[in-house]
Amino acid sequence: MNISRYYGQVFGSVVAVLLLASCTAKQPSNIDNICEIFSEQRAWYKAANKSAKRWGTTIPVMMSVIHQESSFKAKAKPPRTKILWVFPGPRPASAKGYAQAIDGTWDSYRRSTGRWSADRNDFKDASDFIGWYIDQSASKNGIAKTDAQNLYLSYHEGQGGFAKGTHQGKPWLLKVAKKVEARAKTFDRQLKGCERKFKKRFFGLF
Repeated sequence: MNISRYYGQVFGSVVAVLLLASCTAKQPSNIDNICEIFSEQRAWYKAANKSAKRWGTTIPVMMSVIHQESSFKAKAKPPRTKILWVFPGPRPASAKGYAQAIDGTWDSYRRSTGRWSADRNDFKDASDFIGWYIDQSASKNGIAKTDAQNLYLSYHEGQGGFAKGTHQGKPWLLKVAKKVEARAKTFDRQLKGCERKFKKRFFGLF
């Protein structure tokens, strides 16, 4: 075997593994504190901040949705159904990744934004997807981009379902949406006390 080709293949494999690892970051140790989350995953603040500015929403609202959907697990998927109450069956939906986006909606996002290489297991892409969906909900359902409770209901039910009021017949979902709203307020309070250290500084002065 050609030695240079062999080492080239090894190097390529190592690079691929490193790239994959960078996309699927480890779940933060304390998912209930946004300051600790960003302290462990510094790149996440930059990604979330960029998405929030691009789509006109806030970091706490976006992060509260991700907290509810995946608990910040890159490869989260819905639990499998049971066959005869024992054997693992198919998953109830194609949702996966940080945002738990289903195949069809993710494809719509990629077409709309031109981000064809976007990966649901990549926090940067998932946070941009959340921002995009919030923008869509604001346009289609008239929801304020800071209204975490109703934005989550639209996210869960789909914009068409929200418009029809399908969430009104689901008391459990209304409770979850209130939790998302409370989480967004908690994240907002926390972030106000630590955000400065995550922002770029000009010669260390600001």
